[in-house]
Amino acid sequence: MRYPLLFIFLFIAEILSAQETTSLYNFALLRQNDRISLHDVENKNIYQKLKSIRLGEAFKLSFGGSYRFQSEAFVNEEFSNQTDQNDIWFLQRTMIHGHLQSDNFEVFAELNSSLITSKQNLSPVDRDELSFNQLYTRYHFNEHWNLLLGRQNIRLGSGRLVDIREGPNVRLSFDMAQLQYVDEKTSVTAFHSMPVQQKEGVFDNDFLENNESLSTLYWTQNWTDKTNTDIYILYKKEELKQWNIGTADDNRASIGVRHFGQWNGLKYNNEFVYQFGKFGDLDISAWTASFNIEKEISSVSLGVKTEAISGNNDNNNSLNTFDGLYPRGAYFGRVARFGPSNLIDLHPYFEIRRGKWSIQMDYVAFWRFSKNDGVYGPAMQLSYADTNDRSFIAHQIGSIAGIGINSHLAFELEGNIIFPGSFLNEGGFNKTLYHLVFTAEFKF
Repeated sequence: MRYPLLFIFLFIAEILSAQETTSLYNFALLRQNDRISLHDVENKNIYQKLKSIRLGEAFKLSFGGSYRFQSEAFVNEEFSNQTDQNDIWFLQRTMIHGHLQSDNFEVFAELNSSLITSKQNLSPVDRDELSFNQLYTRYHFNEHWNLLLGRQNIRLGSGRLVDIREGPNVRLSFDMAQLQYVDEKTSVTAFHSMPVQQKEGVFDNDFLENNESLSTLYWTQNWTDKTNTDIYILYKKEELKQWNIGTADDNRASIGVRHFGQWNGLKYNNEFVYQFGKFGDLDISAWTASFNIEKEISSVSLGVKTEAISGNNDNNNSLNTFDGLYPRGAYFGRVARFGPSNLIDLHPYFEIRRGKWSIQMDYVAFWRFSKNDGVYGPAMQLSYADTNDRSFIAHQIGSIAGIGINSHLAFELEGNIIFPGSFLNEGGFNKTLYHLVFTAEFKF
């Protein structure tokens, strides 16, 4: 066993020692979008050779991956001191990918192993011992049109409604057929998909077997260098969906517009979504409006976000609870206690960058949009039922300190404190929640 481990350590050392070419590795969140520029590098080492292997004149093959370690701890995890106060979780996520490409054809395969120790009550996003996180083939008809078939991670726009779920240990994948048009200023994506329901074992995730589906038409237009829009319609079908009002089949369409860019030195990212459809015999009428403005001053970013997200009213003929669909698993920080339904939130923040270091701090205040609806978690499941007429949910204070050693290695320490408000207090959830997570990630 010592010889394979020795080889691994030597391989990592060789990667990290290549400081003169570190800037040539641009690792993307979705690794199929990596940008590696090694054409001018002479005497490539073993790692650099693996990033571009020629197979004849038509094909190129590359390999890569990542390893992420996290240590996470809670005190009063559910705003209660009845749970284990000494529980520290250790999470490991390893992903290895291969990317085969030619001028008009590509295959991308990415294996995932997400493990966790010391946690007793596991959620579906905690463990998946071994699975295909992504496995698809894409055919490019020409420089504008392409067709994709298979399993992939996907983020639409800013990730408010459909995201890859990077914060939790297990990413979200979709089995899909996708047709896409792209040019310099326009991108139009249409797909029909089923989200993958992760299981804990080895290659035991189902394929095209689910009680949910998502169909999408998504248009992004870059009008100028500073003005952009997303216009989209998403249609989600989900059997036996649970809301505060009850459980039934939920079939809803989401029509949205996002306007983002820069104006007078300000960055902005504003979005409005309206939902309609059927929840059992009830009509669905729900909406959300989100506003985000940010100003950069030298190496400091100052910003504020605010959202209004509808909840159910007292109309017995309709459901007004907004469905966040497949949002970021850590929608308001990795502490991940509240999801985007029945909320009003105010979220000022700032970030300071100094060389390889960055420090972020934010504050979030949460209210219930409707007193006739409960509070939901990031997975869009009811977390705190409607038991009183209070609106204010909680104050949350968070901070993140990070250092990026180079393109390959980064460390991050995040802490959060949530002070329960009157809604949680009267429901019996009256203890201050403390959360701490350390992250180390290595990409290659």
